[in-house]
Amino acid sequence: MKISLIAWVLAGVAISAVTGIVAAKDEVKLAAKDLLPPGSVNRTDGLAAWKRIEAVVTHPRCANCHVDAKAIPIWTPAGETKPRVHGMNIHGGESRIGTEAVPCSTCHMTSTQANEPAPSPPRAGIDWQLAPVAFIWFGKSGKEICAQMKDPKRNGGRDAAGLVEHLRHDASLNGFIPRGWAPGEGRSTPPGTFEDHVKDMARWAAAGQPCPN
Repeated sequence: MKISLIAWVLAGVAISAVTGIVAAKDEVKLAAKDLLPPGSVNRTDGLAAWKRIEAVVTHPRCANCHVDAKAIPIWTPAGETKPRVHGMNIHGGESRIGTEAVPCSTCHMTSTQANEPAPSPPRAGIDWQLAPVAFIWFGKSGKEICAQMKDPKRNGGRDAAGLVEHLRHDASLNGFIPRGWAPGEGRSTPPGTFEDHVKDMARWAAAGQPCPN
């Protein structure tokens, strides 16, 4: 009986590993379909794509958790346009998941269910945490974010194709990126749609990731 149980567990682990590999390959294939041939988009159109990307990544829905080493998330409550420090004295701590004080998960559920209207805290399909310090966006100019996003040392080691793949991977998990456009009634959303954002990232990549002068 014990041997059967171990075999069942190992089989489950193997199936999960295979499922994960298949899912990862699917994301790579999907991202590959999004990509355009290098050089097929000129610099002018690439910069236009970047301006639309900039409008997305600087929107509070995307930027509020991309903060500096102080690890204090920014808050833009429903109905407000001026950002302020997250209420309830929330601090990400060194771990940036809030474990040292109050975990993000105290209020922000990991769930694939649709987000509810404010004031219910938004939720996503992956665990809530601040972005790494190197990924700071809040308070940065579009030019600074552009330079950062194309720098593998400050974007998680990704090339242009890897950035598009990152979007598809996050979407496969019902993660923060696609749910930024579905935060629940009463909350503002970044311009366009998630699919528009993927297309713009592909255009920007094909143009050689140009940044404003």
